[in-house]
Amino acid sequence: MQETTDLTGTSAEATFGYCHWHKGPSGTAVMVQAVEQGSGPGAALYACAPCREQCDLTPYSEQP
Repeated sequence: MQETTDLTGTSAEATFGYCHWHKGPSGTAVMVQAVEQGSGPGAALYACAPCREQCDLTPYSEQP
């Protein structure tokens, strides 16, 4: 008997990220800075809601 995997509700589950400011897990982390490099891969830095407020960080999608 072949088992199937139920993927319903996968997108509705909570996602967790990493906050580069307090260096820990976060459920509210969004990208606030893109680090671009001439050679090699760049990097994206993420911050949680409390760190964004305390450090006056703007989400990358809202920056000019």
